[in-house]
Amino acid sequence: MRRFRRSLGGAYICRKLQKWRDMFNQLTQKDIEAMEAEIEERKLVIRPRLLEAVKEARAHGDLSENFEYYAAKREKNKNESRIRFLEKMIKTAEVISDSSEEDEVGMNKTVEVEFEEDGTSQKLKIVTTMRGNSLEGLVSVESPIGKALMGHKAGDRVYVQVNAQYGYYLKVKSVEVSENEEEAKLRSF
Repeated sequence: MRRFRRSLGGAYICRKLQKWRDMFNQLTQKDIEAMEAEIEERKLVIRPRLLEAVKEARAHGDLSENFEYYAAKREKNKNESRIRFLEKMIKTAEVISDSSEEDEVGMNKTVEVEFEEDGTSQKLKIVTTMRGNSLEGLVSVESPIGKALMGHKAGDRVYVQVNAQYGYYLKVKSVEVSENEEEAKLRSF
């Protein structure tokens, strides 16, 4: 019975991971170039340094109680995992355009919106999922608010469908071309 439960749990986790991988497949050409640059840095600069740290820690003697060895090994494995993750993202990416009309909401544009429920305003920048960080006002194009805002202009009233039971209205107050496109860094995992 235990093996059966474990296999069901594994299938559930596999479905969750598949959904997670599918979430990240829309990238701009700039995202892909940034990811390729990070891969190159990790392979040519970070990997040799981490391998040297593992070799040095291994030379300290008994591995059973060698914390430095395990820490160096963990960092090396994190680096290799990040390289594999980025390579897979590039391989499975759907390249989307980051161009739009100057007065409409699009990729890398800063949008000021007013929430009709409470009258508060907020500035949001529309980015790809790999750059999204809602705490910094970077909203993914694949999020409910990002999907709803795309293509709208200043003065439009937009309905954001969060799920089947809930949604809300926004008013687009202004759309600006973002000056600094490099402020949105690639997310880690």
